[in-house]
Amino acid sequence: MSPFQGYRGDGVLAGVRSRKRVFASAADEPVTAAAVPKRQKRREEPSLDALPDECLFEVLRRVRGARARCASACVSRRWLALLAGIRASDAVLAPAAPAVPDLNQEYLGDEDDDEADLMDHDGDSRERTFEGKEATDARLTAAAVAGRLASVSVRGSHPARGVTDAGISALARGCPALRSLALWDVPQVTDVGLAEIAAECHSLERLDITGCPLVTDKGLVAIAQGCPELKSLTIEACSGVANEGLKAIGRSCAKLQAVNIKNCAQVDDQGVSGLVCSATASLAKVRLQGLNITDASLAVIGYYGKAITDLTLARLPAVGERGFWVMANALGLQKLRCMTVVSCPGLTDLALASVAKFSPSLKLVNLRKCSKVSDGCLKEFAESARVLENLQIEECNKVTLMGILGFLLNCSPKFKALSLAKCIGIKDICPAPAQLPVCKSLRSLTIKDCPGFTDASLAVVGMICPQLENVNLSGLGAVTDNGFLPLIKSSESGLVNVDLNGCENLTDAAVSALVKAHGSSLAHLSLEGCSKITDASLFAISESCSQLAELDLSNCMVSDYGVAVLAAAKQLKLRILSLSGCMKVTQKSVPFLGSMSSSLEGLNLQFNFIGNHNIASLERQLWRCDILA
Repeated sequence: MSPFQGYRGDGVLAGVRSRKRVFASAADEPVTAAAVPKRQKRREEPSLDALPDECLFEVLRRVRGARARCASACVSRRWLALLAGIRASDAVLAPAAPAVPDLNQEYLGDEDDDEADLMDHDGDSRERTFEGKEATDARLTAAAVAGRLASVSVRGSHPARGVTDAGISALARGCPALRSLALWDVPQVTDVGLAEIAAECHSLERLDITGCPLVTDKGLVAIAQGCPELKSLTIEACSGVANEGLKAIGRSCAKLQAVNIKNCAQVDDQGVSGLVCSATASLAKVRLQGLNITDASLAVIGYYGKAITDLTLARLPAVGERGFWVMANALGLQKLRCMTVVSCPGLTDLALASVAKFSPSLKLVNLRKCSKVSDGCLKEFAESARVLENLQIEECNKVTLMGILGFLLNCSPKFKALSLAKCIGIKDICPAPAQLPVCKSLRSLTIKDCPGFTDASLAVVGMICPQLENVNLSGLGAVTDNGFLPLIKSSESGLVNVDLNGCENLTDAAVSALVKAHGSSLAHLSLEGCSKITDASLFAISESCSQLAELDLSNCMVSDYGVAVLAAAKQLKLRILSLSGCMKVTQKSVPFLGSMSSSLEGLNLQFNFIGNHNIASLERQLWRCDILA
């Protein structure tokens, strides 16, 4: 074809219309205002927001990669809501790779793989916690859009825009691989939200529901039917939960290992018995607190709890002595290792002795506020519990030192730890018994907040327990150097952890004797509230302690000179140092604190006279250390 074909000779190609120039003059009529918006409307670029929800949904479900989904969710609330409605099964997968690879597509695919690896290995991206005012549907939905979350905790809720079923539903649709969900004090979540979790998150292993009054048995039944992998269940202060939900969990969740039911007024013997009977093969940890259960529930636990290793019974006023006795004599608790009983009037001397006799694996017993437990059962209890290692007694006021001595005289050679706290009956014995036991297996002793325990009793303790390594005498204001020095001298094994918090009558002489005798083994020393401790103790510590890692001098009478002595001790490798409330520590200590060993990880400088500008200087010098001021 000729290149001049269609040429008419007048300078115009055939088929092309020439344009005429139009010149506007001042006399011309002005452009009307109505024509401007019309012209601007024609010039607007097309937008995805003009699409109806159905079309935009189809577009968004083809977005691949967590980063791209997050970017799309930031466009508008409408996009966020549509992305929240996309289930993992609705997302369009990537097409099959073409025969001839496209380098651009290959690069994008590698980026997505790297992003997936990052999400899998980054703990923060796999676990999220929403707390207080940050706990809203919008934040929860945005996190769910990215997907890949394995653990979510919602603690509290925004007062006006709190988490509701909409946020929980978005989480379920976006994170079908969710394994752990905790909902604490989220009053707007109902059974609808739990039903969505059950429908989508079939791999859920841990569920913790606390303070959700609108959750009822219907929600738990849905969880039971949709989450067969459930291993741990906590229901606390949920007034709508009764018996049917617990029964359904027991029937359908064959892998259930731990149950914590607390302060649920509608749960009674039917719910607890149904749950324990059905989950007898797997249930290892049971905690029941503040429930309207009776002796019948404890009888079921004693017979069907063949796999239970950890049992906690707290505030069960309707359970009597008969319930504990039947539970023990049912012979089902052969694997029980740890038992905690709190504020249960039914636990008597007879009941405690029966539990010890028929639970051959029992290693730890914790008794708190058990008003009917006395010295009468401790000897028999010690003789029956032949593998017991740890006994903790708190606010059991009928227990006295005579009962404790009888227990130590008959305890197992495996017994290692004894704790007595807030027991009014623990006080000096006058006169001292003629026969004193020697418990060489005891390694840890705690006598805390027992006002009647003084020097005379502490000296006896030293003779009874020559192999102590951990000593906690917190709150024993009546103890002085006269009682503490014999304990130090009688200790054949090196003391490792010593807590003298609140022993206000101890002086530098006691601390000096302690570090000289046990400085090579001492790793933790707390002198908080020991108001008679001065720089002399720090001088002794700097000379004798080579393994000390934690030192608490809060509210002591140490000064800048003592801090300088600690800083100059080259062999001292402190990790944590507390000088809170030391009024004699001033800004003069800043250079010495700044020169301390690089091993320092924590420094407490609250309530003294160092000053904020000096704290900032210390933060630059000790950049690896967390400073609390």
